[in-house]
Amino acid sequence: MTELNEQQQRLTIKLVYYGPALSGKTTNLTRLHDMLAPELKGEMMTLETEGDRTLFFDLLPLGFTAPSGLTIKFKLFTVPGQVAHDGTRKAVLSRADGVMFVADSQANQIYNNGASFDNLIANAGMVGLDLATLPLVVQFNKRDMPDILSEQQILERWSQAPWPVYFASALEGSGVLESFDALLARIYDNLDAEFSFGGQHGLSRAAFIAAVRG
Repeated sequence: MTELNEQQQRLTIKLVYYGPALSGKTTNLTRLHDMLAPELKGEMMTLETEGDRTLFFDLLPLGFTAPSGLTIKFKLFTVPGQVAHDGTRKAVLSRADGVMFVADSQANQIYNNGASFDNLIANAGMVGLDLATLPLVVQFNKRDMPDILSEQQILERWSQAPWPVYFASALEGSGVLESFDALLARIYDNLDAEFSFGGQHGLSRAAFIAAVRG
């Protein structure tokens, strides 16, 4: 799904933060936006239609240039968590190059997390994304809240899943960059497998992540 324009030597990568309502997708994106240096980001934008809200911003609005001359740009989005806005979720998810699934660590949110992940699977299929190959990281947010599942409980529940699990408190800023780096690493590996990215563009995985992070 990666948008590669060989004629213009430009690669645009789309990342989507997905998850149930109030799990902290917006807080993740705003915290990430706060943590990045001013020259690395565009303005945070909001699309609102009848109670439906999608946040997005351009990371590296001018892009960064690989040794080969390829310019690499990123666009980051959140999807609305409410079930009523499933059409918007599909539209935002379409052509995603990576997904951060933001789950709620609170013990009473197990059902909502599961329903939202099932919804991600269904919508990914509808827009032509294969979760077997799509870079995906699961982040359990709200570790600062009372009555949360322990890390051990969560890891046991996800032990058979092929996706890495990270823990975060987006409100406090912890785990936001670590989970983001993990997603960048999986995206790089996909690019390398599809385009021989490292060799063709002279960019290692570590250099790729460092360039995105500034």
